[in-house]
Amino acid sequence: MFAKVAAKDRTGHASHPAITMNTRPIRFYHRGAVTEVTGVAATRSVLDWLREDQHCTGTKEGCGEGDCGACTVVLGELDAQGALQLKPVNACIQFVPTLDGRALFTVEDIAAISGVGAPGDLHPVQQCLVDCHGSQCGFCTPGFVMSLWASYERHQVAGTTPTRQQLADDLSGNLCRCTGYRPILDAGQQMFVRPAARLPRQAVVDALQGLASDPPLHTPEGFHAPRTRAEFAQLRLALPQAQVLAGSTDIGLWVSKQFRPLPELIYIGRVAELQRIDVYDDSLYIGAAAPLEAAWQALVRDWPALHDVWLRFASPPIRGSGTMGGNVANGSPIGDSAPVLIALGAQVELQQGDWLRRMPLQDFYIDYMKNALMPGEFVSGIAVPRPQAGQGGQLRAYKISKRFDCDISAVCAGLWIRLDGEIVRGVHLAFGGMAGIVRRAWGAENVLLGQPWNEAALQAAQAALAQDFTPLSDMRASAGYRLQVAQNLLRRFWLETRPADALPAAAVSVWEATA
Repeated sequence: MFAKVAAKDRTGHASHPAITMNTRPIRFYHRGAVTEVTGVAATRSVLDWLREDQHCTGTKEGCGEGDCGACTVVLGELDAQGALQLKPVNACIQFVPTLDGRALFTVEDIAAISGVGAPGDLHPVQQCLVDCHGSQCGFCTPGFVMSLWASYERHQVAGTTPTRQQLADDLSGNLCRCTGYRPILDAGQQMFVRPAARLPRQAVVDALQGLASDPPLHTPEGFHAPRTRAEFAQLRLALPQAQVLAGSTDIGLWVSKQFRPLPELIYIGRVAELQRIDVYDDSLYIGAAAPLEAAWQALVRDWPALHDVWLRFASPPIRGSGTMGGNVANGSPIGDSAPVLIALGAQVELQQGDWLRRMPLQDFYIDYMKNALMPGEFVSGIAVPRPQAGQGGQLRAYKISKRFDCDISAVCAGLWIRLDGEIVRGVHLAFGGMAGIVRRAWGAENVLLGQPWNEAALQAAQAALAQDFTPLSDMRASAGYRLQVAQNLLRRFWLETRPADALPAAAVSVWEATA
């Protein structure tokens, strides 16, 4: 179960260097120059810093939990090849120290930095929202502007023009309560018709390259941002009371909604080794700090049936900053990664100091919000089996929520089956929202193993689900609804995978139905 981290382990380190914890200012690129910030609490939000300290009040506070998008800003950072990557994030749940080494862009900046006409002129994104009547009360508009600007820059670099549906997907984390989305999407299409107004990327790249030479960030307020996996492992042992911080998409709510005082923070967003996604013949290795967007992209390349669940996992700002390792480590019973990963037979990799171990993800969860981590141990990665020729396994994932986009699941199911002709030779049925943890429906699986994959076996498995789970009623769904939905999803799975007359993808696609 245990293995010592060796010179040729994934980390590439034979021994741990000494940790230095000299403090320095937080440094990032903002409004055309490098900004230094000192004396801020480790959990001060980017939103509060912008509005209260910098008086940049264009960025709005709506829900305070990363759900409405009114606070959307754009972060820039360099990828492994040194190219500038832009991503929208929710300023209300991002902490100021996480800006270190990055670039921050807000609604006040984009016209000026793009060199648009005279002072006071608007960027094409903004002007098109005006021309298309895409703003009414205007409260959500700055967030829409920033999400559209990130899309605009991405497509300008690629030389492409997004479809209306792609724009809708880009805006799935931005809620509008009065104007409606038609004029906003009209503006998104019109902005590509106007003369281009591009971000001067080289200036940003040069600034970020200069910031990369700064030592790892440690602040007097208790924020630590190690740069290597080895340094992080040592800090985790040395500071057992510290909270590990990845994308802040969950921990940010502890502060903004629960007002919880947090101990010292160890931030893994600067540990490049933990952001790696490695493809092997038999498995996909996802580092604990790999963004959700990149992790889901990699999973979908192997398992195309996951495409819709990927797009419905939260929103682009959440997927761009949150991590799959954090989603797994958090262990929420309604987290959407775990049912899919458990259905695929994934293993979670854990590290404590020099030692690594792996266990099936299905065994990692012990009870509600309790897991198998030992003191000083952390999730370092996830190993997911890849499809193998000749095995014949089929995977489906289903998400049931009140809203189609950017909503928390009432029930999420990851279902995998392997058939030998008509006989079930392997089956994993994993459900979230049905118990205090995400777990497999062992009784239903046992009913199916060795049986023909037919109507009789399906009905027996549906009945067994009532013995496997005793779901709760809450604001998202009643217990009876959850059980009925789980049984219905199992029927849909059978209809899509049965040996004879399986439904084609078009027959179960909401997009095909509305075409």
